[in-house]
Amino acid sequence: VQLQASGGGLVQAGGSLRLSCAASGRTFSVYAVGWFRQAPGKEREFVARITWSGRSTYYADSVKGRFTISRDNAKNTWYLQMNSLKPEDTAVYYCAADLDRYYSGSPDEYDYWGQGTQVTVSS
Repeated sequence: VQLQASGGGLVQAGGSLRLSCAASGRTFSVYAVGWFRQAPGKEREFVARITWSGRSTYYADSVKGRFTISRDNAKNTWYLQMNSLKPEDTAVYYCAADLDRYYSGSPDEYDYWGQGTQVTVSS
């Protein structure tokens, strides 16, 4: 499975961005897709997750009510709509594919990763 993340950029606080994660290859094996982020000097942290069916979504407390994860299975693409952005949301954002249903929020459980896309929120 290959993943390609895009959509990052520079935005002012309170603004919005939509990240995309396009998948190719053995996408039928994917159980869920997650978004993570990593700020300079910090560990990679969980942001959101959605199952292939779309029935289940999970969010980090820090983004609940502001971010929405969604998917378009026909396009093999997942999205992260980010609204009301804050300077503390500044990070490199990664999408990742999990082939297993087990969920803990740890990046270790994900099997494939895309390259990151930079999101910078200015105050």
